[in-house]
Amino acid sequence: MIVGDWPAVTVARCWRVMHVRWWIRRVASNRKPRRKILAVSSGGGHWVQLLRLRPAFEGDDVHYLTVNPSNRADVVPHPFFTVRHASRWNKFGLIVLAVQVLWVVMRVRPQVVVSTGAAPGYFALRVGKLLGARTIWLDSIANAEELSLSGRLAGKYADLWLTQWPHLAKTEGPKFAGTVL
Repeated sequence: MIVGDWPAVTVARCWRVMHVRWWIRRVASNRKPRRKILAVSSGGGHWVQLLRLRPAFEGDDVHYLTVNPSNRADVVPHPFFTVRHASRWNKFGLIVLAVQVLWVVMRVRPQVVVSTGAAPGYFALRVGKLLGARTIWLDSIANAEELSLSGRLAGKYADLWLTQWPHLAKTEGPKFAGTVL
């Protein structure tokens, strides 16, 4: 049988190819979409604890933000940003840090912001929350006696606020779900 100038076998093959392509697109669209995550920390132990969370980010589009440019090697090939290091004793430095973090969060537009602390994480959490991102704050394990200042401040804005010490957990937050180290 011939359809137009095309033999019926060719028409049937073309239809099958189109049908297979349609199913591939349909199945691909039903896959869990990759979340865009901004993982933020200051240097030292905060960074080490953030890196220990990497298995939780498997399959997601993760962008890293920290204060130490040499940490880039730890997260290759993921996008990596650095900002100025500042503390509460350097008010001008905090303003510069806040502007840098604002720029990164606006550029990345994450769906989730995760931080292990300190100042860069606090500012990223606040800006991310304003942009509609889900936010997670994990207070450092070094804060065994009381929550960190940035943790106390960030807790009000975090969707999930965690501590790594069971005796610091409270019903209104933070919650204890285990340790990273």
